[in-house]
Amino acid sequence: MLTQLAAATGVLGLLTLVPGPDMAIVTRRAVSRGRADGLRTVGGIAAGLLLWGALTVAGLAALLAASAEVYLVVKLAGAAYLCFLGIRSLRRPGAGPADSPASDSGGSAWRTGLVSNALNPKIAVFYTGLLPTLAPPGLRPAAGMALLVLVHVLLTLLWLGTYVYVLSRARRFFTRPRVRRTMDRVTGVVLIGFGVRVATSTA
Repeated sequence: MLTQLAAATGVLGLLTLVPGPDMAIVTRRAVSRGRADGLRTVGGIAAGLLLWGALTVAGLAALLAASAEVYLVVKLAGAAYLCFLGIRSLRRPGAGPADSPASDSGGSAWRTGLVSNALNPKIAVFYTGLLPTLAPPGLRPAAGMALLVLVHVLLTLLWLGTYVYVLSRARRFFTRPRVRRTMDRVTGVVLIGFGVRVATSTA
């Protein structure tokens, strides 16, 4: 069982390292608002993974993955949200102080991470399609998938948390007005690109 768990952890680790919308969102929050805001965003992302994990164990995520209509609705909602974040970043590049103002609380950062994952139906497909094949033998299927979800959440926290720390170490550079404007524009384009990719994907 330990060998299978180690192999599954390796696969989940590789998938965690692949850049995606989560990294783009974390980059924007950490650079514009600081380490604490970036970490709150990571916490929201982890909460979104736990939500999908609970739905997977309960069998609801499989229902979503099997329903083309529901999958399409969630997919388009997720794509629209990513495009919204991207457009907002492009409309006001480098706007506002680097530190988080009162109107943009830590709860907003947490919600941003949570919503970006809650509206990503690809996680449902990933969990229902891949986790059963990686689940360690000797455990009940639900228990095995729950264990792998926790492993995935832990890997995500470690990876994105470390990424936020690295960004914060170079924050003096990133908070320069010209650099911030450039970063916001690049991140905005990336988020819109991910949104379009999600909306036009066939799986």
